[in-house]
Amino acid sequence: MNEPLKTIRETKPLIHHITNWVTIYDCANMTRAFGALPVMAHAPEECADMTKISSALVLNIGTLTSEIIDSMLLSAAAANEKKIPVVLDAVGVGATKFRDEMAAKILGLVHIDIIKGNYSEIAKLAGEKAETKGVEATAINADPEKVAKAFAKAESCIVVMTGKEDIISDGNKTFIVKNGHELMGSIVGTGCMAASIIGSFASVNPDYCDAAKDALCYFGVAGELAAEKSSGPGSFKVHLYDEVFNLSDEKVKDMMKVEEK
Repeated sequence: MNEPLKTIRETKPLIHHITNWVTIYDCANMTRAFGALPVMAHAPEECADMTKISSALVLNIGTLTSEIIDSMLLSAAAANEKKIPVVLDAVGVGATKFRDEMAAKILGLVHIDIIKGNYSEIAKLAGEKAETKGVEATAINADPEKVAKAFAKAESCIVVMTGKEDIISDGNKTFIVKNGHELMGSIVGTGCMAASIIGSFASVNPDYCDAAKDALCYFGVAGELAAEKSSGPGSFKVHLYDEVFNLSDEKVKDMMKVEEK
């Protein structure tokens, strides 16, 4: 898709989130800054109905509970039936047994179209040796590109591994996105925001691999532009929202750093 941002802003897709209580406000604001419409409906009594009127579903297990997992499964089943994209942000997988079990439960009971996590989270989900320090990435004893490709094939989905370089694979084609700035790691929530952005782009582009690649390029470019004006994390966060709001497809095309393998 040549003008994904323009399409999002013209169509204003509704993006349903069942997400992280720590970053829910930022996810909503970032979704809105890109031009989509955020909604956060966690109650099992209404979550599936909200998914049925949405264009994408974003699940984030950062602050999971058993009840939240039940709502995620209800909503994901509704999304599968409607054939809209489901994004799972596997926050903190590898940190606790409960978190690992719940992530596996989701993958076992519903279809996830895009699985996102940092290098260690994805490696753990894929059965590789990896340790997670809370929600922070640690080193993995495997080639991340090979992990992403193999896991994408095994789950018949798109795998997104975020880090200094982002890896996106559908099992056949693999993109390496090199946009972004180190200040993006200085504030809490940029990973969660990235999942919201991926959901927004996937809602308007049926090629989910391409959509995820675009989402991370656009977000990374905004981070680079914001960093130029910032003196620290506080000013960076303000500028990040402004740069997203003022992005254009033309601006990003000139700054995209992406490699296809």
